[in-house]
Amino acid sequence: MPPFLIRMLFWVRNPPSRNQRIAIAVICGIGLGFAAVEYLVGWPAWLGAERVPHGPRLVLP
Repeated sequence: MPPFLIRMLFWVRNPPSRNQRIAIAVICGIGLGFAAVEYLVGWPAWLGAERVPHGPRLVLP
């Protein structure tokens, strides 16, 4: 049986408290908000990740 079905079964047998449901809804809302901003406006360049050089690379013969 897949693990997500087992977790769903646990949630059906022992549902989370009201505060946990609110926290889950807030976290999902924040994630959907970020996704909507990225889809509608685009990701700002200053917030993008850039690779940082770690110094010269040694090439072994």
